[in-house]
Amino acid sequence: MVTFSGSTAGKSGGGAGILQPAGNWSPPACWYEPRSAEEFAKYVEGQYNETVNTPGQHSYAKASVGMFRDTYKDGKYKNYNLDKKDEGNWWVAIRDEDRWMEPEAQACDRKPFWAETGDAPPVENAVTPQVLAELAYNRIQLPTTEVSLAPEAATKVNLPTWAWLDKAKFKEVSVTAQINAGGLNIQATTTAKPVSLKLEPGTPDAETYPASGECTINDDGSIGEPYAKGKADQTPPCGVGYLRSSGNGTFKLQATITWEITWTGTGNPNPTQLPNGTFGNDQDVTVQEIQSVNR
Repeated sequence: MVTFSGSTAGKSGGGAGILQPAGNWSPPACWYEPRSAEEFAKYVEGQYNETVNTPGQHSYAKASVGMFRDTYKDGKYKNYNLDKKDEGNWWVAIRDEDRWMEPEAQACDRKPFWAETGDAPPVENAVTPQVLAELAYNRIQLPTTEVSLAPEAATKVNLPTWAWLDKAKFKEVSVTAQINAGGLNIQATTTAKPVSLKLEPGTPDAETYPASGECTINDDGSIGEPYAKGKADQTPPCGVGYLRSSGNGTFKLQATITWEITWTGTGNPNPTQLPNGTFGNDQDVTVQEIQSVNR
């Protein structure tokens, strides 16, 4: 089976999350993997014995697993093709356990089939190094995108608010997917590199620095610049300026990191692009009016 190592994430949680691909592309929700004749026979026989020997098991389930077994043992195929074990492999459909309810996960609907060694399986998403890279894409776990702000507790109307991200927190992260089954031994490593921060103030009554709201990454890996004493009247390289107060509430500042995604793997030593991904979250910002003193 395909296994994963590195900065993996099954489901989003714990303050971190997975990439949201740009555009309409998404990683495969299902794929096909090879099984040797011995592996496939052991799996089917195990499923059959467990089903028929479980007390209270519905007769429909027993009949269904029995028909499935007969196809590969005594029907269309003979004894799981064990006499041809050196000539090919069985290919079976696998659904991503975190996405099995999605319509895309139902696309791999072909029953297990035999393919001769050296023949390309006649299905989409049969595992290749690129398919492994795309599966790894969906398991990259990213840090929470919470920017540092100055002023920190509450900012003021028309006062530039500086925003930055620590270089130590936003480093490259990688996941390696590999499979060693049915005589197939391949792997791919997918790497995410932070390239920019997008700020959205949470209200149209605000401006961003720069005007695009897109803060690019610095040479040292940081984004933006920490506020330092004496810079209150300067325009921050990355930040926001609110033009009205948040009243008794707050504005939802959305900070989204864009990650550049590449992969290397078996037969592909040079980094190859996959669609960029994003991940971000909201944080509350309190904006107060500047109090004037009447004399």
